Amino acid sequence: MTKGNTDESGGTQTQSWKLAPKPGLDRVREAARRDRAMRFTSLLHHVDEAALLRAFGSINHNATAGVDGVTWKQYGEGLEEKLRDLCGRIHRGAYRPQPSRRAYIPKTDGTKRALGIAALEDKIVQAAVAAVLNAIYEVDFFGFSYGYRPGRGQHHALDALSVAIQTTKVNYILDADIRGYFDTIDHAMLLQHVQERVGDPRVLRLIERWLQAGVVEEGRWKASEAGTPQGATISPLLANVYLHCVLDRWAHAWRKTSCNGEMIIVRYADDFIVGFQYEEDAKKFQEALRARLQQYRLELHPDKTRLLEFGRFAIERSKRRGGGKPKTFNFLGFTHICETSEKGFWVKRIPMKERVRRALQRWKIQLRRVMHKPIPEVGKWLTKALDGYYAYYAVPGGLWPLQKMKRQLGYLWFKVLRRRSQNRTLNWGRMQKLVEEWLPRPHLRHPLPSVRFAVRNPR
Repeated sequence: MTKGNTDESGGTQTQSWKLAPKPGLDRVREAARRDRAMRFTSLLHHVDEAALLRAFGSINHNATAGVDGVTWKQYGEGLEEKLRDLCGRIHRGAYRPQPSRRAYIPKTDGTKRALGIAALEDKIVQAAVAAVLNAIYEVDFFGFSYGYRPGRGQHHALDALSVAIQTTKVNYILDADIRGYFDTIDHAMLLQHVQERVGDPRVLRLIERWLQAGVVEEGRWKASEAGTPQGATISPLLANVYLHCVLDRWAHAWRKTSCNGEMIIVRYADDFIVGFQYEEDAKKFQEALRARLQQYRLELHPDKTRLLEFGRFAIERSKRRGGGKPKTFNFLGFTHICETSEKGFWVKRIPMKERVRRALQRWKIQLRRVMHKPIPEVGKWLTKALDGYYAYYAVPGGLWPLQKMKRQLGYLWFKVLRRRSQNRTLNWGRMQKLVEEWLPRPHLRHPLPSVRFAVRNPR
């Protein structure tokens, strides 16, 4: 069920002046589909002024500036002349990428994720080249790959995983994660894999220069000996190409030749879930996977990779052994739980406790910063924040944790309002009216996985 997925490519919508995709890319896509071994030796001519204009329109208008300090709005002044000059430099070989600006964001495990914020001009060129390469690689990528692909998102991967577990003979789950994947990709091996399909030396030279541009941290330049900077426009595509060659093709072949029972796989970037009918297959695959990744200087994260019993018979087997409920696993922000109902077995998904805790902690800090602002102003902000959270997490079976989170957020707001009031006239009864007035109730934002999956994948 995870194999059959949409073949459609969804384009990014921007302003009305954005030009339609160039018909030449359709010819590239058709050629790539006809011959899966074809090497494209002439691609850079697709990166013209029109392609750069489309790339400029697709960039986040409010994104942080890179080392050049140029914002989207600033670059838009005299845009036609700037893009003409940029296009000329690209085709003359005079274009030189700038290093990325290093920034850090916190991760759920307490560590920090390093980001590389590219200069705006580099973002434009990378987006234009990525559009050309996507026309080739979207034909090659397997259906179980969902991360950073046009027309696909986290919920498509979540739907495919739930449908696969509920409709196949999955009894064991390998929850796998590659340690520091984006920071450990070998440049030489990556370029070698890209060259399997891309034979244009000018495009290959651009990719190599982006990989070797380095980063600027605290005013100092550092070389990039491995990895692709997270935050660069081209990085998700290159990371997908690398894992397609290292993992996807190998796992697809292993399933056909070495697996005795049923096997499913769903991958989103470097996080992937593999399901097995037999425990023996699961253990063999895990060992083979570890050896396979070592060949490409990658390794499974020892703390985030584990094998557990999960599926329609997990609850019954756990009871026979005198144990508690079957173990759960996390994927794309949701905790997946074995559940049964009158209709039979199903996979329950609720927001990860760590994600909820972090969201409440973030809102608590922000509430203290705006504690003296009028209640309607704070209420509107909380409504927007909570509604954005619901947009991702309000899935069937997962509303009660969101209702609990809403009550906790209301209590945090109550404590902040009591703190700013000297006579403390606000009681919980009055606060409940404010909560019901401003904090929206959670309601379903997503259909059942089987419904949406069947619509997108009719076969």
